[in-house]
Amino acid sequence: MSTAKEQTTAKIPRRVIWLALAGAVGGFLFGFDSSVVNGAVDAIKEEFALSEAVTGFAVAIALLGCAAGAYLAGKVADLYGRIPAMKLGALLFLVSAIGTGFAFGIWDLIFWRLVGGLGIGLASVIAPAYISEISPRHVRGRLASLQQLAITTGIFAALLSDALFATGAGGANQGFWLGLEAWRWMFLGAAVPAVVYGWIAYTLPESPRFLVFQGKEEEARKVFDSIAPAEDTDRHIREIQEAIEEDKLAGQKGSLRGKTFGLQAVVWVGITLSVLQQFVGINVIFYYSTTLWKAVGFQEKDSLSISVATSITNILVTLVAIALVDRIGRRPILLAGSIGMAASLGTMALAFSSAVGSGSDISLPGAWGPVALVAANIFVVSFGASWGPLVWVLLGEIFPSRIRARALGLAAAAQWVANFAITLSFPVMAAGSLPLTYALYALFAAASFFFVMFKVPETNGMSLEQAETLFVPKGSVKI
Repeated sequence: MSTAKEQTTAKIPRRVIWLALAGAVGGFLFGFDSSVVNGAVDAIKEEFALSEAVTGFAVAIALLGCAAGAYLAGKVADLYGRIPAMKLGALLFLVSAIGTGFAFGIWDLIFWRLVGGLGIGLASVIAPAYISEISPRHVRGRLASLQQLAITTGIFAALLSDALFATGAGGANQGFWLGLEAWRWMFLGAAVPAVVYGWIAYTLPESPRFLVFQGKEEEARKVFDSIAPAEDTDRHIREIQEAIEEDKLAGQKGSLRGKTFGLQAVVWVGITLSVLQQFVGINVIFYYSTTLWKAVGFQEKDSLSISVATSITNILVTLVAIALVDRIGRRPILLAGSIGMAASLGTMALAFSSAVGSGSDISLPGAWGPVALVAANIFVVSFGASWGPLVWVLLGEIFPSRIRARALGLAAAAQWVANFAITLSFPVMAAGSLPLTYALYALFAAASFFFVMFKVPETNGMSLEQAETLFVPKGSVKI
């Protein structure tokens, strides 16, 4: 294993950086789709005369598509490769952007958001898997964190485009170019990154680890030599082949099944990390922030500006995580992030306990409004510098090689289901008690601290094959 000094000073091959950035564009689609509805939700509600329940369902339905897409991604990636899965994701997202923009009714819009969700689910799995499989061990944390950087950049781009369209038209429900309402252009704008992602997918080489699994060692050798000429290619291929043989000897044969409630223990670790990442309520900030800040006294244009500023903060703190992840490791960052999230969410619960009024008439007296705004941004900072990027890093490196795509797909599917549950439940829970809602998120943030403390070992500086042995000791699983 390389020393810490070697890890922090070793030069990253330019081609590896390019491939990682290109692969992470799937994360951009993920972030864009997640937040583009933020500026459109009130206009959609007015356009189609929707109830609160149907509005929440229209916002959250894409997440069910994401869960299905994430689950299917592993099967597609293992059968046909990482690159074909990327192409399929880009196509689905493009079709969804056009269909949603021209939706003639709420159920039509819901259908196209579901289709887009399938594409995003595919991209959300393939990006971290691909990046981890082409990255040298000493920089894998930094490169895998690009997935979250791309997600946060996509969130920023979506919120910025929402603000520009709404401002240009004089409101999200007002007519804009070609007589179409601004909210429709918010969705149509998603076609641009979808086309870019599809084009990029045609320029990328296949994952060398996938090629080894397919018995194409020479092709894998060429890819390894092109992305990391200074690395020991023979050693990389030998480690992958040894992992394949160990899986066969252990009887795993690429199965996710195990003795821990029907799944391998490492799969449960990935699922729990994914669920906790969502149960702290991060996406409430991005899906409902405009509505939320309007409810506490801001105008629509101010709320959109706050949302854009929050997304910029998210990008900046993700850069901090990228700079630190291979220097100080995964565990310290995750633990610090859990503490920050729990404290800030607790403060938000306290702030909203002072609210007066209800529904759209809610207001925070005195200094509690600014306190809630600051606490929300501290929460974003704590999440963005830790659990946002590092969960994707761990999901890309903890699973055994032969089940990586499918296990990552299952963990990502669990993440999307958790995201759906939080998104769908927030309007109802908030209507009942905002303080209790944020207190519950704070409780999950505290739980994330103890889970990492007792269940997640450090994987910094290890090859993928070495990292997986920390979670699944050799020969310990008999399927």
